[in-house]
Amino acid sequence: MPEADTAAAVASAAQDLDLLLTSAREAGRIAMRYFGGKPEVRMKGGTSPVSEADYAADNYLRETLTAARPDHGWLSEETADSPDRLRARRTFVVDPIDGTRAFLDGRKTWCVSVAIVEAGESIAGVLECPALGETYWALPGQGAFRNGERIHVRAPSAESEVAGPKALLDRIPDAWQPRIRRAAYVPSLAYRLAMIAGGVLDGTFVKPDAHDWDIAAAALILREAGGTLVDDRGRTPRFAGAEVRHGALAAGSGDLIDMMSAVLASGRA
Repeated sequence: MPEADTAAAVASAAQDLDLLLTSAREAGRIAMRYFGGKPEVRMKGGTSPVSEADYAADNYLRETLTAARPDHGWLSEETADSPDRLRARRTFVVDPIDGTRAFLDGRKTWCVSVAIVEAGESIAGVLECPALGETYWALPGQGAFRNGERIHVRAPSAESEVAGPKALLDRIPDAWQPRIRRAAYVPSLAYRLAMIAGGVLDGTFVKPDAHDWDIAAAALILREAGGTLVDDRGRTPRFAGAEVRHGALAAGSGDLIDMMSAVLASGRA
């Protein structure tokens, strides 16, 4: 790429990141107005809670982001999907509150997740976690950051702390079981991936039916921190296509993710 084109691409990426950071920060402030209170709640599909805080943050993000980038598509957990977005070169992929159950329970492990996706890959990602006072972000090839400090996955050690469904953890090979410490459940999948990126967790399994908005931002942050997210065929997920749901996934790094990927593959077989 010519030097002028490279400079333009870097400047464009910086502008995109600034837009996501500013918008996610304000959406976090909006959500915090309801945190610890008793927002109105209804159940989606009879099992998944959504609150007025989710809708308030989603409305703000949709209006702000699409006004700033009217040519971008829009995909959000709390907005009815439209096939029109498939014609856009770039798409905003948003979860206004990832970890709504934690939010409603007064736990701090929830976040605003925003990403820009092009050709199936996240090209900017931000997680705003206002109750924790943490902000994560990443751009491709430029590293992952938490509150301005670069973060990395945890170095390999004799013991690995791994989260995820018991059914998948139970399938870890016997030779690995003594090396595995089972982590407490964290409702926000995006935050769980950020914990791996920041070296707090070593890995996590993800049960089937995660959606693009759960992972598009966090997957980029994890990758830039030295980790990876894979499916049962060892592939990294693609985002903002016609299908937005994913099968079982595993996240981690080093030989741990190799083992976890093999666990997923054995389940497929």
